[in-house]
Amino acid sequence: MICYGRVVNLTNSQRTMSASVAEQSGGVEEILESNLKGTELKEVYRILYGRQLKPIEFPADLTKLALEQNFQILGYVVEAEKEQCRGPRKVRIAAIQNAIVEPTTATVVQQRDAIHRRVGQIIEAAAQGGANIVGLQEAWTMPFAFCTRERLPWTEFAESAEQGPTTKFLSQLAKKHGIVIISPILERDESKDDVIWNTAVVISHTGNVIGKTRKNHIPRVGDFNESTYYMESTLGHPVFETAFGKIAVNICYGRHHPQNWMMYALNSAEIIFNPSATVNGLSEALWGVEARNASIANHVFTVAINRVGTEVFPYEFTSGNGKPAHKDFGHFYGSSYIASPDGCRTPGLSRTQEGVIIAEVDLNLCRQVKDTWGFRMTQRLDMYGEKISAAADPNYRPHLIREQ
Repeated sequence: MICYGRVVNLTNSQRTMSASVAEQSGGVEEILESNLKGTELKEVYRILYGRQLKPIEFPADLTKLALEQNFQILGYVVEAEKEQCRGPRKVRIAAIQNAIVEPTTATVVQQRDAIHRRVGQIIEAAAQGGANIVGLQEAWTMPFAFCTRERLPWTEFAESAEQGPTTKFLSQLAKKHGIVIISPILERDESKDDVIWNTAVVISHTGNVIGKTRKNHIPRVGDFNESTYYMESTLGHPVFETAFGKIAVNICYGRHHPQNWMMYALNSAEIIFNPSATVNGLSEALWGVEARNASIANHVFTVAINRVGTEVFPYEFTSGNGKPAHKDFGHFYGSSYIASPDGCRTPGLSRTQEGVIIAEVDLNLCRQVKDTWGFRMTQRLDMYGEKISAAADPNYRPHLIREQ
C-alpha cells in the first residue's frame, strides 16, 4: 500500500496548541487516499510524484510503537540501476517533523527538555527503522519565536554548537545507534563575543561533532523577522563527509535561491537537507516544488523538513504586511518529503501530525542521472560565473535589446 505506516492519531503536543490546527487539512495524500483506491490511486501518485516507490515494510513492533506514541512513520525505497563496476551504496535517510510540547509560556528549560524527550522518542524509532542519517527541522529545540522580535526569553534558547545541552543529548543517541544526526539550533557562538547564529550541527555516528554550517539567506518577509536575531552565514557551503555519504544543509529560506543548492552540489554533496519552518498562506505552493527541482537540477537527493502545528505566543506582534496584531505565526504545515535526482519523490508526512519519513536510497543514482542527462557537461559554469560576477557590480546594467 502507498499509505503503509500512516498513523492518524493526534499527538499530545498538538492537543495543547491552537484550535486552528484541528481545522487544517491533513494534506493531499490524505485527501487522495480517502477518495481513490487501487490502480486509480497508484496512477495519480505516479503522475504527481514520478515512478512508483516501493514502501518499506517496518517491523510490526515499530508500527505499534508509532501508534502508541502518536506519530507517523512512513518509508519508501528509491532504487538505482545495477552497475557492473560499483556495488550499491544504499543509505536510509530520515526526516523528522515535530511540534512544540509545552506552551510558549513555560520556562526555557521546560520547553527545550520536553522537546528533547519527544524528539528523542522519534529518533529512537527512526534508528529502529534502519535510519543511517537523521535530519531534524530548523530551530527544532524551541518555538519559532523570531516573529515576535522580542529578545528575552527567546535568545536564552541559544546554545553552544559544540558543547551545548542539545549537542550533548544528540551525541549520545548518535553513538548509541551509530547514526549521523543533523541538528539545526539557535547557536550562541561563545568563542566570538556570544554572537547568535542560525546553525546546523552535524554529529557523526561516533557521537563526535563533525562540524557546523549556518543559514546563508535570511528572510525579510511578513512575520519572518529573523534578521533582528542573526545575520547571514560567513561559512559558505561546506559539505560533510560522513560514513554514509556526503551531506550538506541548506537551511530554510536558502531553498528559494537556486545558486545556494548549486554550490553545495558543486562542493560534492550527495544529499542536501533543507530544515525549515514555514507556514501556510505564504509558501505552501512552493514547498513541493523547490526541493524536488533542486534535486533534479543538481543530481542529488534532497530532504525537505518542515515543522508542524500552530505556536501561540504570550504577546501580540505585528509585521510589515498590514495585518492586525496577532499572537501566532500561522500553521506550520509539515509535509516533509524526500526527493530523488531522477525526478521522483516520496509522498509527504501529514500537514498536522508529527512524524518521521525514511527513504532507503542508492547514492549511485546521483552519478547515473549525471551521466544520463549530461547536466554537468552542459551547465556552462564559465559563462555564468563571468555574468554573475558582472551582475554583482552596483553599476551593472541588464543586457536588454529594444526595438529601434
